[in-house]
Amino acid sequence: MILFELAWRFALVSAIAFGGATAVIPEMHRFLVVENHWINDTTFTALFAISQASPGPNVLFVALFGWQVAGLAGAIVSTLAMCGPSSVFALLFEHYTGAHRDTRWMTVFRRALAPVTIGLLMATGAILAQGADHSAAAIALTIATVAVGVSTRFNPLWLIAAGALIGVLGYA
Repeated sequence: MILFELAWRFALVSAIAFGGATAVIPEMHRFLVVENHWINDTTFTALFAISQASPGPNVLFVALFGWQVAGLAGAIVSTLAMCGPSSVFALLFEHYTGAHRDTRWMTVFRRALAPVTIGLLMATGAILAQGADHSAAAIALTIATVAVGVSTRFNPLWLIAAGALIGVLGYA
């Protein structure tokens, strides 16, 4: 029953994953952590962080979530359910819109998706910060990183390195 639930939920979020799988992290958090209590906040954030630090596709976290919930079968089911529907939609959309790329409705459609994607990614950041920020120093570091990232063209890899150093030194 858990495998069917994982397949169904990941297939649903796959259908709305504009901006990639990370854009629907809040919905995954809702059904994995809040509704079903299969994963706690700290584990959810840690699995996401591990997947992003690992080489390979950025959708790797879906397999880790599935593994945490239902072992190897959960990892396989979650990954297939997340990648399958969105891949089919992307192929069909590209096939259909290829001939209409420069039409007015396609331009409007692409522009309309931009704020949706940005909103989903901002919600993802908020969910992940809630799971990772357990002290005043960690909250301050997150706020400072977001402020620098939004207001400057500073390379975010340096911000990540600074955050890692601060964590290793025990300040956050």
